Amino acid sequence: MTSIQARATTSGISRRDVLAGTLGAAAAVSAVRPASAASASNATTTTSEGARTMGSRIVTRDGVEIYYKDWGPKDGPVVVLSHGWPLSADSWEAQAFHLANNGFRVITHDRRGHGRSSQPWDGNDMDHYADDLAELIEKLDLAGIFLAGFSTGGGEISRYIGRHGTKRVAKAGLISAVPPLMVKTDKHPGGLPKEVFDNLQAASVADRSQLYKDIASGPFFGFNRPGAKVSQGMIDSFWLQGMMGGHKNTYDSIAAFSQTDFTEDLKKFDVPTLIIHGDDDQIVPIDAAARASKTLIPHAVLKVYPGAPHGITDTHKEQLNQDLLEFARS
Repeated sequence: MTSIQARATTSGISRRDVLAGTLGAAAAVSAVRPASAASASNATTTTSEGARTMGSRIVTRDGVEIYYKDWGPKDGPVVVLSHGWPLSADSWEAQAFHLANNGFRVITHDRRGHGRSSQPWDGNDMDHYADDLAELIEKLDLAGIFLAGFSTGGGEISRYIGRHGTKRVAKAGLISAVPPLMVKTDKHPGGLPKEVFDNLQAASVADRSQLYKDIASGPFFGFNRPGAKVSQGMIDSFWLQGMMGGHKNTYDSIAAFSQTDFTEDLKKFDVPTLIIHGDDDQIVPIDAAARASKTLIPHAVLKVYPGAPHGITDTHKEQLNQDLLEFARS
């Protein structure tokens, strides 16, 4: 039994039960919501000298504002990074900063209902996430992309490829990613029982602020392991980013990342693909995720980080930064 398996209920959730029922995405330093919606636009904002700002918005077909950051040289090769639950584009800051400093144009966005994007009541599912990503890519007219997703973001980019193909994608990356399927089914016996995710939703309703603190201080970064060096900064950042997300949106997203089957999407990966996963990931176990994805994408390169937890964008950022840069340049 992994630490993700929970026994929480809406009417009496212990700290241990919350910790046991967690799964998530990444954490980094959070940013502040813009002062007004007046800054929103369908194109990158420019100064009088033509320089791009470090953040802007698009509006989707169904009126949802998607916030994004656009770092690095405007003429550099493009990397697009998709974040995990329940966080924001800021969870990729270490990697975006490193890649941009090495000549890449790096786009990171806040998924609908997360971070600084708007919080629609409906559409909190993988199809909408993928279509939002497609609109962002198309409106910015991006091509030859290295498209990578962390945790839930790995599901988002997989569904994007499944629905929109790889005509704009040159390479793909699955980092501690949830595909092919997290929940246990007859065809996927290695997954986790649905009750695990039901309990996680119950914990979110009961006290999501405490839930996020418990996820970050426990299995997400491996801080519950003996001898772990705990970073209060990582814990605080995870909590802050999570609380910026909408309550309904992050609640719905639990079902989206856990119960969406990406098997057929992965079969459409026809570009060079990098899979990276820690073998002590207590949130998204490596056997049911990275190793299963590798069988569906035979040409993919699988890199296993020994002893690494789920949140490798922070705990193993130097190693991850180098691996992403080498793959992007290859």
